[in-house]
Amino acid sequence: MTQPVVTRFAPSPTGFLHIGGARTALFNWLYARGRGGKFLLRIEDTDRERSTPEATAAILQGMAWLGLDHDGEVISQFEGAGRHAEVARQLLSEDKAYKCFATQDEIAAFREQAKAEGKSTLYRSPWRDTDASSHPDAPYVIRIKAPQSGVTVIKDEVQGDVTIKNEQLDDMILLRSDGTPVYMLAVVVDDHDMGVTHVIRGDDHLNNAARQMMIYEAMGWDVPVWAHIPLIHGPDGKKLSKRHGALGAQEYQAMGYPAAGMRNYLARLGWSHGDDEFFTDDQAKAWFNFDGIGKSPARFDTKKLENLSGQHIAVSDDAALRQEISAYLGAAGETALTDAQSQGLEAAMYCLKDRARTFPELLEKAHFILASRPIDRDAKAEKALSSVSDGILEELTPQLQNASWVRDDLEALLNAFAEAHDTKFGKLAGPLRAALAGRAVTPSVFDMMLILGREETLARLKDATG
Repeated sequence: MTQPVVTRFAPSPTGFLHIGGARTALFNWLYARGRGGKFLLRIEDTDRERSTPEATAAILQGMAWLGLDHDGEVISQFEGAGRHAEVARQLLSEDKAYKCFATQDEIAAFREQAKAEGKSTLYRSPWRDTDASSHPDAPYVIRIKAPQSGVTVIKDEVQGDVTIKNEQLDDMILLRSDGTPVYMLAVVVDDHDMGVTHVIRGDDHLNNAARQMMIYEAMGWDVPVWAHIPLIHGPDGKKLSKRHGALGAQEYQAMGYPAAGMRNYLARLGWSHGDDEFFTDDQAKAWFNFDGIGKSPARFDTKKLENLSGQHIAVSDDAALRQEISAYLGAAGETALTDAQSQGLEAAMYCLKDRARTFPELLEKAHFILASRPIDRDAKAEKALSSVSDGILEELTPQLQNASWVRDDLEALLNAFAEAHDTKFGKLAGPLRAALAGRAVTPSVFDMMLILGREETLARLKDATG
């Protein structure tokens, strides 16, 4: 029977959910969910000086926005310190680790001498093979006994086989002199105890895999499947940083990108399925595998993100969009919609969501339904309401009072009205847009009239010509 897939995302709570971390979480989520496995979340909070509850909350909020649900409780790495130390002491008792009494000054002196002699500065402790009877009553660290010859081969699903000479590996510290475990030990023990079968993470951790494999093998534990994915770069090909713009997942929520569009775009950053660009979560779960991950860094492209976001907005359920827009307004610090505005927005969604790439663009198109009288008009709308158009609108108003409020009838009436004035409907549309929405770019005039209803439409026309 095949072992069930278990993946994990293990961020450090020292800041927001970085967009690179969000993609790592997504890849782990897709791989597990597509195989009926588990996706676990561990907060690597062993750095007590830099880890904060606020950062943990930001990570959880970012994942919640992206819809990356995890199985079970959130695991704190710090809370497992006792278990991590227990493993170090077990290795010590099995002679697979040793007590090292070297001081920081001695280690620094060793490295200076090695550097002067042109030798490797990799520290080789003189305490590795000493008898316990010779040990002083002094502080010590526990170091693992690294293999000193041969090679370590990291079998990586993305990078291929990566070979590291064991002479390049030092006797890594497992337990500090104050009894606290190091990160490398904690990661391995946690992954083993959590039953993690596949470790999917950034390729900046590739070298760590060789050192972590020493612990797996010393403990006789199964080594997980490694998959080290390339990092995300900016458009200029350099590592993604603040100079490229937003870095945090929640910043993108506050900019008005839909979560589905963000998931789609992040999945395409470094992974592909043929020529498919737009796809659903279900498709991504079914398709995602390691074969589709490239070895080169992906480049963040805001235009592609906007394009995919627009496609997802266009096919989204209207009620779901209404809810997500409400969450966006909260994230952006904008005023929440009233119940009436929210209901009007959902009713108008059919003529708003096409071609809107972000929620701010959609809400701008929705200005006609969200605004209340008297309607504020932008400069282009003001220009469209000339004295000539005022007269035309005044003449049109009584005809609309008795019109059948059905799209075909309204189209016929307005086209006939335009023809009677020896003009085309397009000439009439500008002043109508200005009167109904206060904007030059809006949904169809007929859509606005139907959504606003007869009474509100006539009231706005009267305001514009009063």
